[in-house]
Amino acid sequence: MERSTLVKDILVEITKILNPLIPRASREAQLLLMHHVHQDELWLMTHKNTHVEDVATLFEWVERRAKNEPLEYITQSVSFYSEDFYISHGALIPRPETELLIDEVIQNVPDKNTTMTFVEVGVGSGIISIMLAKEFVNAKFIAVDISPAALEIAKINIEKFGLSNQIELRLGSLLEPINEQVDYLVSNPPYIANDAYLESNLSYEPQNALFGGTIGDEIIQELLNEVLKRKINFFTCEIGYDQQDKIMNFLKKATFKNLNFYKDLSGFDRGFTLKL
Repeated sequence: MERSTLVKDILVEITKILNPLIPRASREAQLLLMHHVHQDELWLMTHKNTHVEDVATLFEWVERRAKNEPLEYITQSVSFYSEDFYISHGALIPRPETELLIDEVIQNVPDKNTTMTFVEVGVGSGIISIMLAKEFVNAKFIAVDISPAALEIAKINIEKFGLSNQIELRLGSLLEPINEQVDYLVSNPPYIANDAYLESNLSYEPQNALFGGTIGDEIIQELLNEVLKRKINFFTCEIGYDQQDKIMNFLKKATFKNLNFYKDLSGFDRGFTLKL
């Protein structure tokens, strides 16, 4: 039977395909169709009897979503801090909780005209460095990642926001490619233990951006060692919900000014700032 090309019929059919598999199936049907026709929700509501071109491509996307591939990778678009970013399989999909990391850094640097040098380890899609560069327009940013694919995605986003002169991308592991004095280190590193169970949709995301070692906090410990060795003034880092005690224990013999942990909206530990 030939597939209908009318907006109202397409929405019904996509919802029917996704309904047993995906929560909020009707909403996701709308999002997929809106992305396909490059229109908003109001357009869908007022054009129910409009014909849609190239429905074959649209339903290829639907089949991918039915296999639990994240919507963001299909639409190559993700919202973060009220901005729209390009995303692809080479980088982790930004989570809303990471907006708290941005807030934490902004709170620690009251001078918006600062000329500090910020370094981000594990830049991924570039969202952290970009949002901070928009906030601190006179600061310098160096963003590092071990993945060439992630750096390409970050480059697209940095160019989109016109920040190529303020954010420099470097390929490498942790702080290995950094010789400059660092004033503020920021990171959302891999912090999940290698043997942890993950939901199937996470299998589509880069695994080296998720798993942090046998225990999970090994990369965080390496970064802490670098902070102490290089005498970096500030370090803000995202962590797993159960890692606060391990970090406090790791820093037991270290000398520093302050260690502050912050929580997410569910009350779980989400990150910390170490001030030397």
